Amino acid sequence: MTLTSLLAPYRPTRKGLLLSLAMVAVLVALPLIAADSYTLHFVWKVLFWALAAAAWNIAGGYAGQFSLGHAAFFGLGAYGSTLLYMHFGLSPWIGMFVGAGAAVAFATLIGALTLRLQGPFFALASIAFAEVLRIAIVNWRSFTGGAEGLSLPFDPSFANMMFSDRLWYVYIMMAALLIVLLITYVLERSWIGYALAAMRENEEAAEALGVDTVRAKLFSIGLSAFLSAIAGTLYANYILLIEPSTVLSIGFSVEIALIAIIGGMGTPLGPVLGAVLIVPLSEYLRAEFAGSLQGLYLLVYGALLIVMVIVLPQGLMSAIRAPRATARRLRGAFGGSTRRRPVREESRHA
Repeated sequence: MTLTSLLAPYRPTRKGLLLSLAMVAVLVALPLIAADSYTLHFVWKVLFWALAAAAWNIAGGYAGQFSLGHAAFFGLGAYGSTLLYMHFGLSPWIGMFVGAGAAVAFATLIGALTLRLQGPFFALASIAFAEVLRIAIVNWRSFTGGAEGLSLPFDPSFANMMFSDRLWYVYIMMAALLIVLLITYVLERSWIGYALAAMRENEEAAEALGVDTVRAKLFSIGLSAFLSAIAGTLYANYILLIEPSTVLSIGFSVEIALIAIIGGMGTPLGPVLGAVLIVPLSEYLRAEFAGSLQGLYLLVYGALLIVMVIVLPQGLMSAIRAPRATARRLRGAFGGSTRRRPVREESRHA
């Protein structure tokens, strides 16, 4: 048995490619059809969360490194480009890659120190490292702004990655997402993708098949950190305000992971589907329960997410890849009959 034959079911399908093209067409057309400020902001949010979740998915979905500290990489990208711009006048387009490099270095350190940790132990370790970074940034007040964070002065120009028209932000975020999805598709079809999937399913078996799991782990978390930092820079130059309580919070890491889980981990389009569902749901519930008891919105939101995870444990992509099996699961979950029809006697001898 070879690694390729073992993991053949993980190859992308034509259905997934068609769905990708359809989603890209919708995302490109929507800002042009409805170009008002709110719609553009809404589309940007969907694209942003899809990008952040797609970056997390490389480590958490494909390699099985369930990180809950990805806010650290995101924050390094946001703070790195912002600090270089505010203190040294360096363009965010350049600072973005400097911050991404810092995120890769930090991810490599985490990976080297947590090589043998798996599952919840790795998740806890990632939270601890992210918290150490947050505390360091909060206490370095003279340079990072401390707990109050940093506010970027709005000076619109392409060099500053700031624009008066939100449509620019939307298309830049869209381009970044498409690049990450392309990277994911190429990765999934490569021998590295097979190695990561094998490591995710059974690390000892992967090593027996010749997979260098140490190198695979460092590669996956490094690439994931790099792309997360890119998302951090794009976020900072759109919001124009970064605070450690936001960009370095555990809640931020959890939400990124949640979007990928709901959409379908270990699939290129899973994070996008998760963002397309979660962001509108979140916006609707926040508006619907704005005048209600404080925290009621989060209670309803959490309850709905729990139902989704129970009904579709493998995410929305499982419903697309296996609609009949999903329909049977839904009937079973809501009290319907899942019994198969008896096979006719003559068909048994056909």
